[in-house]
Amino acid sequence: MDNLLREFERHLKETLNITVEPKKWEDDKTLPFFLRDLYAFYQVFLLDTTCLLMAARDEVEQTPATIRKQMLQVQAKWDGEVIYLRSSVSAYNRKRLIEQKVPFVVPGNQMYLPTLGIDLREHFKQIRTVAPGKFSPATQAVVLHVLLHGPGHNYTSSRLAKLYPNMGKNKWYSTMTFTRAFDELVSLGLGEVVTEGRERVLRFSEDKRALWERSKEFMRSPVTRRTFIRPITSRWPGVAAGLSALAHFTMLAPPSNQVYALCMNDWKSMKLLNAIEELPGPEPQSYEIEIWNYSPLLFQEDDVVDRFSLYLSLQDNTDERIQSSLEKMMEEVLW
Repeated sequence: MDNLLREFERHLKETLNITVEPKKWEDDKTLPFFLRDLYAFYQVFLLDTTCLLMAARDEVEQTPATIRKQMLQVQAKWDGEVIYLRSSVSAYNRKRLIEQKVPFVVPGNQMYLPTLGIDLREHFKQIRTVAPGKFSPATQAVVLHVLLHGPGHNYTSSRLAKLYPNMGKNKWYSTMTFTRAFDELVSLGLGEVVTEGRERVLRFSEDKRALWERSKEFMRSPVTRRTFIRPITSRWPGVAAGLSALAHFTMLAPPSNQVYALCMNDWKSMKLLNAIEELPGPEPQSYEIEIWNYSPLLFQEDDVVDRFSLYLSLQDNTDERIQSSLEKMMEEVLW
């Protein structure tokens, strides 16, 4: 929210050469709770007029008709101009907001304040929409990176792409892939994207524990398939996973069949090289193989998968011993 206000101040300075200082509106407690949950309210003196900013907290857009009704409810408690403020507006909703005569400002993009005689339509950002559901593998990878390295950083798609470059024959994620992941996180209200220079920067306002709790419902098990193979003598490209990894992190006894994880590309490469013999089921000394939809190498430490991915891969297991061990493992996470 602080960044949105700074962008608002900068936009007015650059377009109208006006310096403004938004101040928290103390009477917002008179508004219904749902409005305070959706918006933050600030007083601002603009062109000899005291206005009230209705700043959207959520990246998910309300319909213009809904915004208009909400604005009328606010105006019942505020005798003056109310301005809708948000970081981005789709071209379709921009047109409908103007039709509804809703004053609004999208910092760095456009400004429509008809009662103040301002109608600056510059360019309209294309807002990508993502259907609710489970994260894409790349989006889950972004969240895991943040959980492991902390939300207090500014993430750009280009920086993340450099962190996960080509490894061997496998190309992990491109800049465009991370850009789509950013849009997915914003659409679900889990992150905020702001523009710094020419780059879009992803930020998180919550700590790691809060991000984990809010993200879990969108996260999926990385395991797409489980199978068994005979032990191999060549260098193994995977890392310890499943019950083998859980035994590493807790006092759980190791499984009779060692468990390893690898991505689909590595699995296909090994099959092409005839380096593995797949089995119809477990045999003594055989390996259990988990094939993941993102590479376990991205976040492994000491040849063991990360705790978060491990939790997701076993969270649906009904064994009480395993669930108890998972809980103990997550209690030891350094948030």
